[in-house]
Amino acid sequence: MADSIATKIRGQVMGILEEIRKTETITRERIEQVLDGVCMMFPNLPPDLDRSDLRESIEERISIWIGDAQELVNNEDHVEWLAQRKPKIDWNYWDRYRTYILPDIGLDPTTKLDSVTDRILSHLEDPTREGPWDRRGLVVGHVQSGKTANYTGLICKAADAGYKIIIVLAGIHKNLRSQTQIRVEEGFLGYDKNRRPDEGFKAVGVGLVDPDPRLRPDSVTNRADNGDFNTNRAQTFSINPGGRPLVFVIKKQYTVLQNLIDWVKWAHTAVDKETGRESVAGIPLLVIDDEADHASVDTKEGAFDENGVPDPEHDPSKINKLIRRLLTLFQQKGYVGYTATPFANIFIHEQAETAEEGPDLFPSSFIVSLPAPSDYFGPVHVFGGEGEEDAKVDAVQHRYVREIEDHADSLSLNERSGWVPPRHRNGWVPRYMGELTLPPSLVRAIQSFLIATAVRRARGQGNSHNSMLVHVSRFTSVQNLVKEQIDAEVQAAKREFRYGEAEGERSIRQELEDLFNEDFLPTLNCEYNPSGRTLEWKDIETFVVNAIPQIDVKEINGSAGDILDQEGRGSEHTLTIAVGGDKLSRGLTLKGLTTSYFLRASRMYDTLMQMGRWFGYRHGYEDVCRLFMTADLREWFEKITIASEELREEFDHMAAVRGTPRNYGLRVRSHPALMITSKVKMRSGTPMKLSFAGTISETVVFHSSEDVIRSNLATTETFLEAIGEQYEADPVRDRPEGGKHQWVNSYFWENVDVSSIQAFLSGYATHEDSVKANSNFLRQFIEKQVERGDLLKWDVALLSGRGPAKTIAGLEIPMVQRKALTRTTSVQEQIDAKKYIIGRLVSPRDEAIDLNAADYAGALKQTRKTWHEDAARNRAKGEFPDDPSGMSIREMRPQGRGLMLLYPLDPDNDVTRGKIDVPIMSMALSFPTSSNATAIDYVVNNVFARTESEL
Repeated sequence: MADSIATKIRGQVMGILEEIRKTETITRERIEQVLDGVCMMFPNLPPDLDRSDLRESIEERISIWIGDAQELVNNEDHVEWLAQRKPKIDWNYWDRYRTYILPDIGLDPTTKLDSVTDRILSHLEDPTREGPWDRRGLVVGHVQSGKTANYTGLICKAADAGYKIIIVLAGIHKNLRSQTQIRVEEGFLGYDKNRRPDEGFKAVGVGLVDPDPRLRPDSVTNRADNGDFNTNRAQTFSINPGGRPLVFVIKKQYTVLQNLIDWVKWAHTAVDKETGRESVAGIPLLVIDDEADHASVDTKEGAFDENGVPDPEHDPSKINKLIRRLLTLFQQKGYVGYTATPFANIFIHEQAETAEEGPDLFPSSFIVSLPAPSDYFGPVHVFGGEGEEDAKVDAVQHRYVREIEDHADSLSLNERSGWVPPRHRNGWVPRYMGELTLPPSLVRAIQSFLIATAVRRARGQGNSHNSMLVHVSRFTSVQNLVKEQIDAEVQAAKREFRYGEAEGERSIRQELEDLFNEDFLPTLNCEYNPSGRTLEWKDIETFVVNAIPQIDVKEINGSAGDILDQEGRGSEHTLTIAVGGDKLSRGLTLKGLTTSYFLRASRMYDTLMQMGRWFGYRHGYEDVCRLFMTADLREWFEKITIASEELREEFDHMAAVRGTPRNYGLRVRSHPALMITSKVKMRSGTPMKLSFAGTISETVVFHSSEDVIRSNLATTETFLEAIGEQYEADPVRDRPEGGKHQWVNSYFWENVDVSSIQAFLSGYATHEDSVKANSNFLRQFIEKQVERGDLLKWDVALLSGRGPAKTIAGLEIPMVQRKALTRTTSVQEQIDAKKYIIGRLVSPRDEAIDLNAADYAGALKQTRKTWHEDAARNRAKGEFPDDPSGMSIREMRPQGRGLMLLYPLDPDNDVTRGKIDVPIMSMALSFPTSSNATAIDYVVNNVFARTESEL
């Protein structure tokens, strides 16, 4: 009772504060004043209503901020309409949805959602526009960051504007479809379709905000397990569209889509005189494709002939084919895909088209990139970003990530023995040390989940959901046995806490106390605790005792029951340990997820990111979240996080120069970041094009053998001697506002002929794991550009550090010191593999060593122009960069000139110490942007490119 009243009060207070904010700054005193006034409107407040907690929750939501969305737009054949029509439209669906979400997501996110859904709607066509039209777009968010709220808002506005049929394609599993149906019912329909005949109208969500019966769209589907547009429902459905908005929430499944197509054909309103093709005219369609990169993309080969011309007879993959056929049946339609991993969509050829299915699903009209709110807990927050110092990233990751080493007999990706090794088949029986029991790491994860729940309840979060994810195999037979073993561990805890410790048995209570003191107490955020005090074991022990009997171990099998149980009344008091595989990996949201145990050996780029169910919102408890995963998975998440950020920066740049989706698609398809993502996305032998224009490549993995180190030093000395003695020692560069940058004990050469650069790259040996800085690929790209008259001249810098001095080609220079990066590969593992790994090589300001003050100022101006606030990318509100980005620096550099940076690394590191006494030469090449850039052929060589069925 108190919770529902608190929600109503919070909603009214925030609605009033939203108006106040337009004319004055909101203070704590002002919040108190408004809260007092609203509470007076509720004469019979529950005695357990905590006014202090209510005020704090309002303050918390008011403090949440979110940046602006960025977009790429192609307005060909588009007629601007929204600005003119907006004052004349009654925004009834949107207004009640806005009122519904305001108390939960905060003022600024609600305002920004209003703005960005306006922009997306404006990029679609006016639903009242006559004649055929077709708009296709893509909205890119962050994993678990609120894309559903965005497309629900878009649905509301589209219905207000006049779109009559709305189809939501909601994944491929029943549970995700059911979860999406529930969100659409709460945010748009306003009622629950899955009711007993004797229940009557059952209002939910927005239907409780405004129960006006005129605001009741028609829905064909419901939240039940069989609530899809199945054959039985399709055979009895005979409503003609065009009245109230008609909503379908369906799976991307062949039979369901075919049922929908058959109904549309039945409901057709026009027939083409020449072809006899049936279509629907005058009834505008909006398709929302949730997880648009999954199942919707045509994965069949042969869409183009040897000249790259689309094959009109190509037979697309099943789901792609049916989605496109559905769209062709409507003369007026809009398609908007939503995803956090858009690269499969970007790789769709913008000209792909077949005679039967029409154009492919490339987002030819617009791409919108959504920022995340300041309270978002995402990949950059967990795994760090490339620009961060190594020590900082280590600390961030240690805070959340716990590595698993006991799941198999070795850490080899080819291991076939152990509890659940990377390579196992259906029917595998998990045994740890020969026993049908859990490995210690999973026992520790379960105990971490208990502690996290207890801490949350000690903080007053007792009415919140708590869940744990266990994701170790795609085979249900293995999942069944894992569930049984987890059940046995849970039952052991229940017995001990009910009957006491058995003689000679381990003390689970003591294990929990030790784990809390060792792994939680040092990192708990006291701001989340009552009165800001430190929580100790004695403060949470009672909550642990009370929580243990409530643990429920469930196997997620993909049915709607997975979701309906979570949504049920009282379910927030259950502690759910969810064991699953594919059904858990994409789109599904587990409420209150604090602990994840993750072994899945997938190397598909988008699958890895989508498996990150732990990303999302963790109000008041992110400090107790724990991710248990293997070192190789952690490494791939780190690499993918960095690669994704590079491609988002490319998007920001394209948006700043008003690029189109086609421009971005062409650039992304050849971006060096895909040398990382391709290893987890494409099959071995897949050809792709690669262009280094506008990027930097730096060596961060090195051979540690003496022969290679000495050979690379000799190559460097030959190169420096060849480019001559006309160098600048201790270079100094003027910077804006009288500033200066100086590189003491360093050397700089101008106008070096490209032939010297090519000779250096021919002799310099990069490590095979140095994917983006491969000397052979770099040399090939430079040769192609030289043929076009580009990159004929280079600037070269030999840069110093703070280590001991060495003489290189007659030049005395202190060596650069870089620690071995051990987050994913230990020192001993590097020694055994004869390689030395570092974090970043290039100091950001070094890349601007060839820019004068004016060019530097121009690069900084361009950086600030493309910069936008996004908490998911560690871009804080109101903070703008003081230094230019690498991309802006490369844009200011003349098109025909490259930059080479050389760093002599100190061999006195943990990997090569005592083995060699000469510098480990490292290099970076910074390429200017180019309107004349070509691409080299790159073939994916991927040892991880096996399908999971082969594991």
